[in-house]
Amino acid sequence: MPNAIAVLVAAVATFALAAPAHAQGLPNLAGTYQCVPEPSSCQWQGKTLAITQSGPTVELTIDKGEFAEGKLTSNITVSAGPPFNAEGHIMPDRSIEWSNGTKWVKQ
Repeated sequence: MPNAIAVLVAAVATFALAAPAHAQGLPNLAGTYQCVPEPSSCQWQGKTLAITQSGPTVELTIDKGEFAEGKLTSNITVSAGPPFNAEGHIMPDRSIEWSNGTKWVKQ
């Protein structure tokens, strides 16, 4: 019987590790960010940016008085609409690498 318990524990542990990432909850992106040119420059967006978040819905403050609505599309991706129009990859340090070549680093 001890072997059966060991097999059950191993099976449960394997299942827990194989669970999809979205089961762990949404990342918290709310906060202030610094735009880092990587590789593109931060030409038209402000240097200091902000994200507010309510569930999967985000609002990006990209310049003084200019906002973009967005949505978390997975635990590692975010999509921002006009005027920003970019897809972002959320990195483990919670920085965001955008499809326009810029990177936002959380402050």
